[in-house]
Order: sequence, then C-alpha cells, then structure tokens
Amino acid sequence: MPRSNYLFTSESVSEGHPDKVSDRISDTVVDAYIAAMPEARLGVETMTTTNRVVIAGEVRGPDSVTFENLEELTRQAVKDIGYEQDGFHWKHNEVAIYLHAQSADIAQGVDAAGNKDEGAGDQGIMFGYAADETPELMPAPLFYAHKILKDLADARKKGEGDAAKLGPDAKSQVTVRYENGRPVEATQIVLSTQHLDESLDSADVRAIVEPYIRAALPQGWVNEGTVWHVNPTGKFVIGGPDGDCGLTGRKIIVDTYGGAAPHGGGAFSGKDPTKVDRSAAYAARYLAKNVVAAGLARRATIQLAYAIGVSKPLSIYVDLHGTGQVDEAKLESVLMDAMDLSPRGIRTALGLNKPIYARTAAYGHFGRAPEADGGFSWERTDLAQKLKSALS
Repeated sequence: MPRSNYLFTSESVSEGHPDKVSDRISDTVVDAYIAAMPEARLGVETMTTTNRVVIAGEVRGPDSVTFENLEELTRQAVKDIGYEQDGFHWKHNEVAIYLHAQSADIAQGVDAAGNKDEGAGDQGIMFGYAADETPELMPAPLFYAHKILKDLADARKKGEGDAAKLGPDAKSQVTVRYENGRPVEATQIVLSTQHLDESLDSADVRAIVEPYIRAALPQGWVNEGTVWHVNPTGKFVIGGPDGDCGLTGRKIIVDTYGGAAPHGGGAFSGKDPTKVDRSAAYAARYLAKNVVAAGLARRATIQLAYAIGVSKPLSIYVDLHGTGQVDEAKLESVLMDAMDLSPRGIRTALGLNKPIYARTAAYGHFGRAPEADGGFSWERTDLAQKLKSALS
C-alpha cells in the first residue's frame, strides 16, 4: 500500500546555475542545426567555467551553420540568462567549439534503409510520470521549486524592485507534507540566490525573495510552522560558472520529476530527437500524463526500453501505484496500440523535428504549457479520450 502521510522534498536550480547555462548552450546549438535541417543529428556537450565556454560533440547537419553563428548564439544565450560579471560575461567570454561529424557506425544503426525502419539512437530505459497533485499533473514539491525560481528570474530580468539586486545563479528546495496522500503544506523552504550587492546579508535577501515565494505557493501552504533557509551560508556574490564549473546533463532529476519517479540515467540537453534518451522520455511523460488526465489513475509511472538500431521498444511497463481504475497489463497493451513508439513515430506524433529545445533547458522539461509552435507538445492531453474509450 502506498504511504498516505509523509514528507517529500525536491530541488530546482535556476537558468543561471552553471550546469543549466551549459544545458542552455547545448540546446541552443541543437536548435540552430534543426532550424536549418530538421533531420540534423547532434550530441553536444558544453563546459562553462571562468570566462570560458567549451562546446564539443558530434553533428550531422548543414555547413550553413558555422562556428561563427554558434559563437554568436552562445553569447546571446548567456546574455539572456543575465551574466555580465567580471568572471563570466556574455561579451568577453572565450568561446571554443570542437564539433565533428557523427560516427558512421552510430549513424548506420539509426538510419532507415531498404526494409529496415529507423532505429533508436542508443539503448536505454526511459521513464514517464504523472500525478494529480497539481493542475499540470506534476509532483508538487518539484513543480513549486521550479515556480519559485522562475518567478524570481522573471522579476530580476524585469528589474522589478529589489529583485534587480539578485544574480542569475540560484537554487531552491521545497519540503511538502502529504496528508492522506495529498500535498497540504510546505514545511521547509530552502532558497540560495546570488546577489550583486555585496552588502546584503541573509535577512536582506529573505526580505527580497519571501514575497515571491509566498506568491508562488498555494494559499495556506506557508504558515507559522514553515522553516526558512535563505542563503544559509551568508554571502553569495560569486556565482554561476565563475564559482563552479558547469557541464551539460548534470541536473537530470531537476529536469524530470524531482525524485518522485525513477530515472533511466540519460540526460536530455544537447541531443536531437533521434536520441531516445530525450524523445522516448518525452513520449513516456505524454502517455503517463494522458493516463492521469483520462481519470484512469491518480499516479502513473511508465517505463520504455530500447536497443540501438531497433525501431520498436523492447518493453513497456506501467505502475499505477495502487491508484488505478484499470488493469495495468491491459493498459500496457492499449498504450502500445495508442501511439507509434518507434523513434520516427514519436518524432512525428509530437512534432519533435523543430527548434524547440533551448526553452526546455531550465525550470523542467515537464509540467509546462504546450506552445503554439510545437514547444512542449508532450504536455498535451489529446490522447486521454482515446485511452478511456479503449478501456471502457
């Protein structure tokens, strides 16, 4: 039986966190190539450190995308995040790019040829999850940890009052108390944020951020019993890649479900959608969200498994955590019929061959609103009625 009364904690990091800066740059490169050639292949890693950005990886795409283009796009991404510091400045950073052609051995496993359908870009397992804890069908601790940082970043970029004194680098953590399986209050809130004014102490920073945090959380969740930890180490002036080296793909739990669901281990950023680490994880979220949206369960975890060069998933597994209204084995069969889960089928169904990835690099790949240009298409719930009908 699932537990009913417990505490659960999730963390998030802002777009200015060093690893998120790296994710943003890697996905900016992905978007540049896919905009020029929708079938482009990419595996791009970025390292960010003091006054330096290093981009490396494998690409199959048009020559029209030059290193000069990519350097300019990188600087624009860093500028948008907000870095204009002595140790990391969008205008002055050294940008080194080391991209080369994709391995022919890998390409032959993915390419369709003759009677062979396009295969998965690698082996692996991917998980999707949904829960009815928020309207977005996301686990509440992670959703609100993201929201706190996104709201603070928006205020900072707008120059809104004292929020303009904050820097781009920040982390949040929210502990939620569950009662009878439902989230009811925040018992602990952790917020560490860079500040540009060296004279600010922890109390000053709390005075700036507390109104935004209270507004981000549901009414009544913050109360006299809530424990606050705002900049608990004191001063936080040196931040971002000047304070810590950043790498692509190091925030996979922040990117997904905040520890509320399993993770297959594969990161998303820097990868084109033939890479099932990314596209199949999006498909698994799409299926799980539609299961919950259809009222078939309050919680759903879905696992998919792939082999390199093989088009169809090796297996599908469904766990409804004791909240289901239908048989899980039957639901597995229905899901396999409801959507083509080959790499090409996923890309077609979700419209993934578009430059929609840089926007996913911070504040979570899931729980976002579907956008008119195809962004966050995996958050649609247009499959819910089909699933209900198939199981009625």
